[in-house]
Amino acid sequence: MRTQVAIIGAGPAGLLLGRLLEKAGIDAVILERRSQDYVLGRIRAGVLEQGTVELLDKAGVGGRLHAEGLVHDGVEFCFDGDRHRFNFRELIGRTVTVYGQTEVTRDLMQARDASGATTIYEAENVSLHDFDSDAPTVRYTKNGIEHELACDFIAGCDGYHGVSRASVPEGALRTFERVYPFGWLGILVDKPPVADELIYAHHERGFALCSMRSPTRSRYYVQVPLGERIEDWSDDRFWDELRRRLDERAAEALVTGPSIEKSITPLRSFVAEPLRFGRLFLAGDAAHIVPPTGAKGLNLAASDVGALAEALIEHYVERSDAGIDGYSARVLSRIWKAERFSWWMTSILHTFPDTDAFGRRIQRAEFDYLRASRAAASALAENYTGLPL
Repeated sequence: MRTQVAIIGAGPAGLLLGRLLEKAGIDAVILERRSQDYVLGRIRAGVLEQGTVELLDKAGVGGRLHAEGLVHDGVEFCFDGDRHRFNFRELIGRTVTVYGQTEVTRDLMQARDASGATTIYEAENVSLHDFDSDAPTVRYTKNGIEHELACDFIAGCDGYHGVSRASVPEGALRTFERVYPFGWLGILVDKPPVADELIYAHHERGFALCSMRSPTRSRYYVQVPLGERIEDWSDDRFWDELRRRLDERAAEALVTGPSIEKSITPLRSFVAEPLRFGRLFLAGDAAHIVPPTGAKGLNLAASDVGALAEALIEHYVERSDAGIDGYSARVLSRIWKAERFSWWMTSILHTFPDTDAFGRRIQRAEFDYLRASRAAASALAENYTGLPL
C-alpha cells in the first residue's frame, strides 16, 4: 500500500490532521494500535480554545460542537473561600467552549468514515523505517499478516507512550520534564454543574476544580498525593473533601450523586525537541505533555496538527518546503508558552508539600493581583483562550 502521509495514532490529533489533509486533497492513511471503541472510550478534558473551535470548523466537523457545546465567557478563581470571576469576553473579546474530547474524536471519526478515508485500527507491531530518506515506510501487523505502507511523510500523533518518538535515534532528541508531587482524582456524575462556568479553587487542603461536560453532566477534581488509590475514595469521601475546598456558595449549590467514572491522573510537564527528523514529524502528546490545570493538552495538539497540515499542504500544493523546514521551531515557540502558562496555573492553585507560610502568601498575592489588575487579568484571558499560532 502507498499513501502520501502516514499518520500514526487515531486520537483527536491524528484524526484532525487526516481531516485537514483530506479537505486539501492530500491522501493520508491512519494507523491505530487500539480498537475504535477503545479510542472512543477514553475520558479526557473538554475546554476548547477559540482557535481550536475555528480549526474544527475549517475541518468541517463543527456542526454538533456549535449545537451542543457550552460557550463560556470566563472562569472563576477561588482562594480560601474568596471567589472572583474573570470575564474573557469583556477583557479581550474571546471565549472558550466546553465540549468533551470524546465528542471531538467522535465527530472526526464519523467524518472520516463517511468520506471513506482509510483508518486501520488494531494495527500491531507498528515500526517506522527510513524516515531519514526520501522513501519512508511503516510496517505493521493486522490479523496476523504483515503489511508495509510506503509514504512521503510520517506524522507521529500516537501519544506519550507511542512508537513515533521512541523511533527517533538516540542523541537526536532532547527532552525536558517536570513531575509534580500530586495527581488529580476526578469523577464524572450525571448531575447539573455547580456553576455556569468552571471554578478553580485553591485551599490549604489542596486544589479543586468544578467543571462540566453538559448542562446535566459534571466533572469534578480534587488534588491528591501521589500513590493514592481509587479504591480508598468512596463517592461520599470525595464529595465531603470537595465541599471543604469550595467557597460556601459553591458548596451549598453542589448536587451530588453516584459517580459514573472515577480516575486519578498524575501531573507532569514534558517537551521534546526538535519535532522534525527528516520525513518524520511529532505532534500532540508525542511531542509534549502539560498538566491539565491550564486546559492546554487537546488545544496544543490541535495547534500542532494545524501547523503541520499547513506545512504539508504548502509542500504538495505550492511546491514549497518552507513550512516543513520551519515546523518544529514554529510550534515549539507556542508549546513553551503553553507550558509556561500551565506551570504557572499549577503553581498558584495547588498546595505543594514544601510550600511554607511565605509560599502561601505569595500564592495569595498572585490571586489578589489578578483580581485587582486589568492588565494581569487580560494576560490570564489571553493565555487561557489561546495564544495565536
